[in-house]
Amino acid sequence: MVLLSPSVSGLSKMLQKCEQYMLSHGMVYNTKKSEFMVFVSGNKKPKTVPPVLLNGVALKRVSHYKYLGHILTESLRDDMDIERERRALSVRCNMLARRFARSSEQVKITLFKAFCQSFYTSSLWVDYTQRSYSALRVQYNNAFRVLLRRPHFCSASAMFTEARTDGFHAIIRKRAASMLRRLRDSHNSILEVIADRIDCKLLKHWIKLLIN
Repeated sequence: MVLLSPSVSGLSKMLQKCEQYMLSHGMVYNTKKSEFMVFVSGNKKPKTVPPVLLNGVALKRVSHYKYLGHILTESLRDDMDIERERRALSVRCNMLARRFARSSEQVKITLFKAFCQSFYTSSLWVDYTQRSYSALRVQYNNAFRVLLRRPHFCSASAMFTEARTDGFHAIIRKRAASMLRRLRDSHNSILEVIADRIDCKLLKHWIKLLIN
Protein backbone atom coordinates (compact mmCIF):
# COMPACT_ATOMS: atom_id res chain seq x y z
CA MET A 1 0.00 0.00 0.00
CA VAL A 2 1.24 3.51 -0.83
CA LEU A 3 0.22 6.75 0.89
CA LEU A 4 0.97 10.12 -0.71
CA SER A 5 0.78 13.42 1.14
CA PRO A 6 2.01 16.99 0.48
CA SER A 7 3.30 17.23 4.06
CA VAL A 8 4.64 15.08 6.89
CA SER A 9 1.77 16.12 9.17
CA GLY A 10 -0.73 15.04 6.52
CA LEU A 11 1.03 11.70 6.16
CA SER A 12 0.95 11.19 9.94
CA LYS A 13 -2.82 11.76 9.98
CA MET A 14 -3.29 9.26 7.19
CA LEU A 15 -1.22 6.68 9.09
CA GLN A 16 -3.33 7.24 12.19
CA LYS A 17 -6.45 6.42 10.17
CA CYS A 18 -4.74 3.27 8.92
CA GLU A 19 -3.80 2.25 12.45
CA GLN A 20 -7.41 2.69 13.61
CA TYR A 21 -8.67 0.55 10.75
CA MET A 22 -6.13 -2.20 11.41
CA LEU A 23 -6.88 -2.28 15.14
CA SER A 24 -10.62 -2.53 14.52
CA HIS A 25 -9.99 -5.53 12.25
CA GLY A 26 -7.50 -7.30 14.52
CA MET A 27 -4.44 -6.67 12.32
CA VAL A 28 -1.07 -4.97 12.78
CA TYR A 29 1.25 -3.28 10.27
CA ASN A 30 4.77 -4.65 9.87
CA THR A 31 6.93 -1.61 10.66
CA LYS A 32 10.11 -3.41 9.53
CA LYS A 33 8.75 -3.55 5.98
CA SER A 34 7.35 -0.01 6.03
CA GLU A 35 9.45 2.93 4.85
CA PHE A 36 8.92 6.52 3.78
CA MET A 37 10.48 8.80 1.18
CA VAL A 38 10.54 12.58 0.80
CA PHE A 39 10.39 13.80 -2.81
CA VAL A 40 12.66 16.79 -3.39
CA SER A 41 12.26 19.65 -5.87
CA GLY A 42 15.49 20.27 -7.78
CA ASN A 43 18.29 21.04 -5.33
CA LYS A 44 15.88 22.08 -2.60
CA LYS A 45 16.04 19.56 0.21
CA PRO A 46 14.42 19.93 3.62
CA LYS A 47 16.99 20.47 6.36
CA THR A 48 15.02 18.46 8.88
CA VAL A 49 12.20 15.95 8.52
CA PRO A 50 10.08 15.09 11.57
CA PRO A 51 9.90 11.39 12.41
CA VAL A 52 7.06 9.46 10.79
CA LEU A 53 5.54 7.02 13.28
CA LEU A 54 3.60 3.84 12.64
CA ASN A 55 2.38 1.92 15.71
CA GLY A 56 4.69 4.15 17.76
CA VAL A 57 7.75 3.12 15.74
CA ALA A 58 9.75 5.63 13.68
CA LEU A 59 9.85 4.52 10.05
CA LYS A 60 13.09 4.36 8.09
CA ARG A 61 13.58 7.10 5.50
CA VAL A 62 14.92 5.90 2.13
CA SER A 63 16.19 7.67 -1.00
CA HIS A 64 14.70 5.11 -3.39
CA TYR A 65 12.11 2.36 -3.29
CA LYS A 66 11.10 -0.47 -5.62
CA TYR A 67 7.32 -0.50 -6.02
CA LEU A 68 5.59 -2.98 -8.32
CA GLY A 69 8.90 -3.59 -10.05
CA HIS A 70 9.58 0.11 -10.74
CA ILE A 71 12.28 2.00 -8.84
CA LEU A 72 11.13 5.37 -7.50
CA THR A 73 13.73 7.87 -6.29
CA GLU A 74 13.38 10.97 -4.14
CA SER A 75 14.50 13.13 -7.08
CA LEU A 76 11.99 11.41 -9.41
CA ARG A 77 14.79 10.67 -11.88
CA ASP A 78 14.61 7.44 -13.87
CA ASP A 79 18.28 6.51 -14.27
CA MET A 80 18.16 3.91 -11.52
CA ASP A 81 15.11 2.21 -13.02
CA ILE A 82 16.68 2.25 -16.49
CA GLU A 83 19.78 0.58 -15.01
CA ARG A 84 17.51 -2.03 -13.39
CA GLU A 85 16.03 -2.80 -16.79
CA ARG A 86 19.47 -2.93 -18.43
CA ARG A 87 20.71 -5.47 -15.90
CA ALA A 88 17.56 -7.58 -16.24
CA LEU A 89 17.90 -7.51 -20.03
CA SER A 90 21.50 -8.69 -19.78
CA VAL A 91 20.52 -11.62 -17.57
CA ARG A 92 17.65 -12.70 -19.85
CA CYS A 93 19.74 -12.47 -23.01
CA ASN A 94 22.63 -14.46 -21.53
CA MET A 95 20.17 -17.12 -20.45
CA LEU A 96 18.68 -17.37 -23.94
CA ALA A 97 22.09 -17.43 -25.65
CA ARG A 98 23.28 -20.20 -23.34
CA ARG A 99 20.22 -22.44 -23.37
CA PHE A 100 19.18 -22.04 -27.01
CA ALA A 101 22.56 -21.78 -28.72
CA ARG A 102 21.72 -24.63 -31.12
CA SER A 103 18.18 -23.49 -31.93
CA SER A 104 17.20 -22.12 -35.33
CA GLU A 105 17.42 -18.39 -35.96
CA GLN A 106 13.65 -18.03 -36.14
CA VAL A 107 13.26 -19.68 -32.74
CA LYS A 108 15.85 -17.31 -31.29
CA ILE A 109 14.06 -14.28 -32.74
CA THR A 110 10.75 -15.46 -31.29
CA LEU A 111 12.34 -15.97 -27.87
CA PHE A 112 14.02 -12.56 -28.06
CA LYS A 113 10.69 -10.87 -28.75
CA ALA A 114 9.09 -12.70 -25.83
CA PHE A 115 11.80 -12.17 -23.22
CA CYS A 116 13.78 -9.06 -24.22
CA GLN A 117 11.27 -6.52 -25.48
CA SER A 118 9.08 -5.90 -22.45
CA PHE A 119 10.96 -2.81 -21.11
CA TYR A 120 8.71 -2.84 -18.07
CA THR A 121 7.38 0.66 -17.11
CA SER A 122 9.55 2.30 -19.80
CA SER A 123 6.61 4.54 -20.70
CA LEU A 124 7.12 6.28 -17.34
CA TRP A 125 10.71 7.30 -18.08
CA VAL A 126 10.83 11.07 -18.61
CA ASP A 127 13.78 12.37 -16.57
CA TYR A 128 17.10 10.62 -17.16
CA THR A 129 20.61 11.14 -18.46
CA GLN A 130 21.48 10.31 -22.05
CA ARG A 131 24.22 8.06 -20.71
CA SER A 132 21.88 5.65 -18.93
CA TYR A 133 19.41 5.70 -21.84
CA SER A 134 22.16 4.96 -24.37
CA ALA A 135 23.54 2.17 -22.17
CA LEU A 136 20.18 0.40 -22.32
CA ARG A 137 19.97 0.87 -26.10
CA VAL A 138 23.47 -0.55 -26.59
CA GLN A 139 22.65 -3.48 -24.28
CA TYR A 140 19.53 -4.23 -26.33
CA ASN A 141 21.44 -4.14 -29.64
CA ASN A 142 24.29 -6.26 -28.30
CA ALA A 143 21.84 -8.76 -26.83
CA PHE A 144 20.37 -9.41 -30.26
CA ARG A 145 23.84 -9.65 -31.83
CA VAL A 146 24.97 -12.21 -29.25
CA LEU A 147 21.83 -14.29 -29.61
CA LEU A 148 22.04 -14.40 -33.42
CA ARG A 149 25.85 -14.57 -33.41
CA ARG A 150 26.26 -11.42 -35.46
CA PRO A 151 29.60 -9.55 -35.54
CA HIS A 152 29.90 -6.71 -33.05
CA PHE A 153 30.43 -4.10 -35.79
CA CYS A 154 27.31 -4.97 -37.84
CA SER A 155 24.63 -2.28 -38.31
CA ALA A 156 21.91 -2.48 -35.66
CA SER A 157 19.19 -1.02 -37.91
CA ALA A 158 20.03 -3.42 -40.75
CA MET A 159 20.15 -6.34 -38.31
CA PHE A 160 16.66 -5.65 -36.90
CA THR A 161 15.21 -4.90 -40.34
CA GLU A 162 16.51 -8.18 -41.74
CA ALA A 163 15.05 -10.07 -38.78
CA ARG A 164 11.75 -8.12 -39.00
CA THR A 165 12.13 -7.19 -35.35
CA ASP A 166 11.55 -3.82 -33.67
CA GLY A 167 14.62 -1.83 -32.78
CA PHE A 168 15.05 -0.05 -29.44
CA HIS A 169 13.49 3.29 -30.41
CA ALA A 170 10.51 1.60 -32.09
CA ILE A 171 9.71 -0.29 -28.89
CA ILE A 172 9.98 2.84 -26.73
CA ARG A 173 7.64 4.74 -29.08
CA LYS A 174 5.10 1.89 -29.02
CA ARG A 175 5.16 1.76 -25.22
CA ALA A 176 4.60 5.52 -25.02
CA ALA A 177 1.73 5.41 -27.55
CA SER A 178 0.12 2.51 -25.70
CA MET A 179 0.29 4.31 -22.36
CA LEU A 180 -1.14 7.52 -23.84
CA ARG A 181 -4.02 5.63 -25.43
CA ARG A 182 -4.86 3.83 -22.18
CA LEU A 183 -4.79 7.10 -20.23
CA ARG A 184 -7.16 8.78 -22.67
CA ASP A 185 -9.48 5.76 -22.66
CA SER A 186 -9.55 5.63 -18.86
CA HIS A 187 -12.63 6.74 -16.91
CA ASN A 188 -10.51 7.64 -13.87
CA SER A 189 -10.76 11.40 -13.33
CA ILE A 190 -7.13 11.77 -12.21
CA LEU A 191 -5.78 9.89 -15.22
CA GLU A 192 -8.02 11.92 -17.53
CA VAL A 193 -6.51 15.14 -16.19
CA ILE A 194 -2.96 13.85 -16.77
CA ALA A 195 -3.77 12.83 -20.36
CA ASP A 196 -5.40 16.16 -21.25
CA ARG A 197 -2.95 18.64 -19.70
CA ILE A 198 -0.77 20.25 -22.36
CA ASP A 199 1.87 21.16 -19.77
CA CYS A 200 2.08 17.60 -18.41
CA LYS A 201 5.72 16.46 -18.34
CA LEU A 202 4.77 12.91 -19.30
CA LEU A 203 2.67 14.05 -22.25
CA LYS A 204 5.41 16.36 -23.55
CA HIS A 205 7.96 13.57 -23.40
CA TRP A 206 5.68 11.05 -25.12
CA ILE A 207 4.90 13.48 -27.95
CA LYS A 208 8.62 14.13 -28.38
CA LEU A 209 9.27 10.39 -28.63
CA LEU A 210 6.50 9.87 -31.17
CA ILE A 211 7.63 12.81 -33.35
CA ASN A 212 11.26 11.76 -33.33
